[in-house]
Amino acid sequence: MIKIRAALIAASVLMLAACGGGTAGAPEASGAPSSAASTTVKVSVIPIVDVAPVYLGEQQGFFAEEGLKLEIVSAQGGAAIVPAVVAGQVDFGFSNFTSLLVARSKNLPLKVVAPGAGSTGKKGEDFGGVVVKADSPVKTAADLAGKKVAVNTLNNINDTTVRASIRAAGGDAKNVSFVELAFPDMLAALDNGNVDAVQVVEPFLATALKKGDRLVASNYVDTAPELTIAGYFTSQQTLDAKPDVVKKFTAAMQKSLKYATDNPDAVRQVLLKYTKIDQALTGELTLPTFPSEINTASLQTLADLAVQDGLLQAAPDLKELLP
Repeated sequence: MIKIRAALIAASVLMLAACGGGTAGAPEASGAPSSAASTTVKVSVIPIVDVAPVYLGEQQGFFAEEGLKLEIVSAQGGAAIVPAVVAGQVDFGFSNFTSLLVARSKNLPLKVVAPGAGSTGKKGEDFGGVVVKADSPVKTAADLAGKKVAVNTLNNINDTTVRASIRAAGGDAKNVSFVELAFPDMLAALDNGNVDAVQVVEPFLATALKKGDRLVASNYVDTAPELTIAGYFTSQQTLDAKPDVVKKFTAAMQKSLKYATDNPDAVRQVLLKYTKIDQALTGELTLPTFPSEINTASLQTLADLAVQDGLLQAAPDLKELLP
């Protein structure tokens, strides 16, 4: 039975690995206390505003208080992080919930341990959206039908929610071509005319708007009220083998999420440590919410959309994925 389960996991990892790019080391935040007796845990994240709480928690010593030392690894998107967690290359990962739902539907043994980031719920004032060039003929999300749109990884929350925006605006959501690009490469691709639109999050959204690009859709807001977009997760193997480490990581993340919520200026400043944002733009960023709990109703909407868009044959039981 153990051999069968191992084979299943290995095959699934190979299948999912094609969905995203590799990883590279991210700069370690400074100022966190350390302990010779601390346990090192590897955490894979995306270099976007959503993961600011991890860096803040390290700075504030929340992980050190739990006896943990973080080793942060950067990746292009959640679809690349999932196989790394399953294979045991990292202990914890950050991913959008659509990627996690797809992985769980393939029987990958994943468990969410903490929420990550959520939408503000305010159209035109969210931390993510679809952007076009100033002179683009695209005026609303409906006009994205027949166009080429960049997302950071294919078959994840961003193409699903862009389709939701198109439907909400009365357009043909099936008639859109998605292109996979890393967030840092999107604005250049838009400028060069390689794509018609890009789905970006902060700090890339503020950068785009600053240089004159136009926002045509708040795709997260169009999808569900108070959408929980992403979370931190581990594998069932890690949960079984290191329950105390998982418990400590979860406790530190909850402290980090609260600190990020209470200290938005700190969120803006810590971005300078792991992104290439212009410091002058930090004050113009729209921050996500950092919820203490997962909005399960919004996840059910994501699951239903994934089925509608053909990412899933059937929606998985959320209880198998959530804490």
